[in-house]
Amino acid sequence: MACNTKSPQAQRDKASSPANRPTRVPISMLLSNEEQTAIGILPASRWQQQFPQEEPNDRFAARAKTASLTESIFQFREIHGRTYHSDIGNAQSWEPNDERHIDAMEIAHHTFTLVIGRRLYCAPLDKKRIQSVLDVGTGTGLWAIDFADEFPDVDVLGTDITPIQPNWVPANVRFELDDCNLEWTWPDNTFDFIHGRMLVGVIEDWYEFHRQAFRTCKPGGYVETFVGCTTFQCDDGTLKEGSAMSQWGKVFNEGGRQFGRTFEVYENDLQRKAMAAAGFEDIRYQDYFIPMGGWGSDKEAAERGLWWKIALEADLEGYINYIFNCLVGWTPEETKAYADQLRKEWSNPNIHGYFWARSAWGRKPEQFPEDTRTGR
Repeated sequence: MACNTKSPQAQRDKASSPANRPTRVPISMLLSNEEQTAIGILPASRWQQQFPQEEPNDRFAARAKTASLTESIFQFREIHGRTYHSDIGNAQSWEPNDERHIDAMEIAHHTFTLVIGRRLYCAPLDKKRIQSVLDVGTGTGLWAIDFADEFPDVDVLGTDITPIQPNWVPANVRFELDDCNLEWTWPDNTFDFIHGRMLVGVIEDWYEFHRQAFRTCKPGGYVETFVGCTTFQCDDGTLKEGSAMSQWGKVFNEGGRQFGRTFEVYENDLQRKAMAAAGFEDIRYQDYFIPMGGWGSDKEAAERGLWWKIALEADLEGYINYIFNCLVGWTPEETKAYADQLRKEWSNPNIHGYFWARSAWGRKPEQFPEDTRTGR
C-alpha cells in the first residue's frame, strides 16, 4: 500500500512543452494603495491600529516540514515562514503544504462531507459499473482514501501538485503529481467518475477543465465539483461594510484576478456553464446555506457553519498568507491582526454573516457528437 508519484523529470518534461504551457499571469506587481481603495480593500494598518493584539500562541505555530529527500518535488518554497509546493508545470497553489495546514485540510475534509449530507459525492453513480475514479486536487488524499474504502474494487487515482499524501493507503488507491491546468495525459474514456473539491483559486480555465474531464470521462460517467463562495452576505445589516468579514471576499476575489485563477466560481455559475459547454447532460446542482460561526435556529445549517469556522481557524493565517502577501504586501504581523479581528467577528452570534456552497454534477452522454468538445 505505497504512494506512487510521477517522476520529477517527467513532470518537468510535461511542463516544458510549449503546447502545454499556458500564459502565466505575473503576480509580482502589487496593487497600489489607490488601486486597493478603488476596489474597497482597506489598508492593512487598520487592523493593527483599531484592535489590540494578544501574544502569539506558540501551540499553533507552524512547523516547517523537513525531509532528507533531495528530489526537486520536496524543495518547497517559503513565504513568510510557510512552505508551499515546489515548481511544477504552471502550478501556483495559494495554500501552504506544511504540517499545520495539513491538519487544517483534514478537518476541512470532514467539514465538506458534512455539508453535502455526510457523504462523499452527490452524483447518482452506478455502483455496479464504476471501475476507475479520478480525484483532482486531492490534497491530503482523504477523499480518495475514503472513496476507496467504500468501493474496494474500484481503482482510485488522486492527483495534486504537492506530495503530502500518506504512504499507507488502501491497495486500490494511488497518488500522482500532476498540474490539472496542463493538458491531461490520460487516454479518452478512462474514468467513470471525476471529482474535484474546493478548486477555487486553482483552476485557470473552468471551461478547459471540463473539456478535459469530458474527454477522459467514460460515456455514462459523471463529473462532480464542490465549491464555496468567498463573499459573506447578510440580510439584517449586522455585517457592516468595512468589517474584516466584508474584506474577505474583496481580497480573495481580487487576488484571483491578479494571478488568473478565479475564486468567483459560485458567483459566476461556472460549474454548470462549463459542464454544459463541454457536452455533459443531466446537469444537477445543490446549494448549501452556511451561517458562518453556527448562528441561527436551523440546527443542520448551524452545524455546517460551525464546522466551517473550525476548519478555517485551524490555520487561518495559512489560508490568507499567500493571497494577502502577493496582492497587498502585508506583513505577517498585519495578517495576524486581521485574522484576530476576523475570528472575533464570525464568533459573534450577533453578526449574521453567511455564504453559499454548491455541489454540481453532470453525466457524459452514452453517445455524443464529436463537436461537443470544442467551443464555449
